[in-house]
Amino acid sequence: MAFLRSRSAQGESRSARRGAPALDPSLVARVRSHHRSFGQTHVLKDVDLDIAPGEFVALLGRSGCGKSTLLRSLAGLDPAPVDEVQVSGRTSVAFQEPRLLPWRDVRENVALALLNAPERAERHRLADERITEVGLSGKSDAWPLQLSGGQAQRVSLARALVSNPSLLLLDEPFSALDALTRIEMHQLVIDLWRRHSMAILIVTHDVDEALALADRLIVLDEGKVADSWQITLPRSDRDHSQPEIARTRSAVLQALGVRPTPPNPNRQTQKQGAA
Repeated sequence: MAFLRSRSAQGESRSARRGAPALDPSLVARVRSHHRSFGQTHVLKDVDLDIAPGEFVALLGRSGCGKSTLLRSLAGLDPAPVDEVQVSGRTSVAFQEPRLLPWRDVRENVALALLNAPERAERHRLADERITEVGLSGKSDAWPLQLSGGQAQRVSLARALVSNPSLLLLDEPFSALDALTRIEMHQLVIDLWRRHSMAILIVTHDVDEALALADRLIVLDEGKVADSWQITLPRSDRDHSQPEIARTRSAVLQALGVRPTPPNPNRQTQKQGAA
């Protein structure tokens, strides 16, 4: 399910509550020399990362490079030393699988992220607002088994957004969807990002998806940040014929150890509107 970690009722950062120095207000997340090991396997090694409020970042890398591990550290799902990982405000996560509870309807699944809200009617009102916002008006009373894959992922996004997070973490949320549904979901995420002005970190294996969505692309390799690229073009101009997009795509693929090939026109992402 979408996971919500509320830092406090006032949105206080995790680090501040532990007595660490306050996070720079120009950042929503700060990672410094972050290590993560499982037994003798070192998954993350000296990772540094800053995320600014409202920034859209894509994290790429081969399987096992540590992408999801870093996301879990940022979400507070895995313990991390306070001097290595600092996050300000509320954080929520949507995973590849929507993870909806089959015995609860859509409204109740979304309202799960608001269990601290005192009034059930208020939780339902807020849930219905987000359900409508993700394009599922009229589906509040539906059961998860009645939903398509794309609809279920929209419910997952609604649940992640209902608490108004300052940082939304997306762990390959569109990889199981068909091409047309992915295009629709890309546009939805861009619309929601603009409307709520939150920072987003998306983990993806899809370079073209990252180029279409993000302001900054980061490649992890063997537990370290290998390289990063800033995208300056408006999303409406991010066509593969644009030199900046073509150069960045080639460089990212090379950093991933993949020989660059022309993009498949059947998988090109729809233009996302003006930045």
